[in-house]
Amino acid sequence: MMIDVESVRRQMIEQQVRACEVLDLRVLDALQAVPREEFAPVSYGAIAFADTEVPLGNGQTMLTPSLEGRILQALAIKPTDRVLEVGTGSGFFAACLARLGRSVRSIDIYPDFIAVADNNLHRLSIHNVEVAVADGMHLTEEGAYDVIALTGSLPVYDARFERALTVGGRLFAVVGAGPVMEAQRITRAGHGEFVRDSLFEVSIAPLIHAQETPKFVF
Repeated sequence: MMIDVESVRRQMIEQQVRACEVLDLRVLDALQAVPREEFAPVSYGAIAFADTEVPLGNGQTMLTPSLEGRILQALAIKPTDRVLEVGTGSGFFAACLARLGRSVRSIDIYPDFIAVADNNLHRLSIHNVEVAVADGMHLTEEGAYDVIALTGSLPVYDARFERALTVGGRLFAVVGAGPVMEAQRITRAGHGEFVRDSLFEVSIAPLIHAQETPKFVF
């Protein structure tokens, strides 16, 4: 039985993304335009549009469509923005970021993810994304990006990411240890001034090599 991909995509937007109060038309257009099914592993194609985390290998998953929409809306990406994504996965979210911003640098610790994402992006003629093998927990840049999106959580908040923002730049980070974590938007209001907004509760896997919360020994 053939699946009507466009119909399923519309259902994803209307029943999952809009249902989470993602109403920004540019965000909805990006999620509509970027073919999610082209970034999901072939063996999981049947659930590419489901509101579930799609396994990618290496113990990692694609974020759910509803969470991706909420992140994109929270970041309020402008067409002139330079974006950093930490955690490339299959490249789908990088493609959405690229549709909204000027350029995207997306890094991942797994070389096989970078190879797959690079192939996916080039196959779909998405040319304003640069992908690279790198560990986000070694980021040392300062004042380099207008937008930063972390696709894994930080059990302990790490200020290196906010320092990489330009003045006016926005960082999306999920902070805390499970089962419930806090999604935050951190805005650089000045050279040493940051504004933190609590957005919603969520739970996602931590970034590889992120600092863990201290364990108490009795």
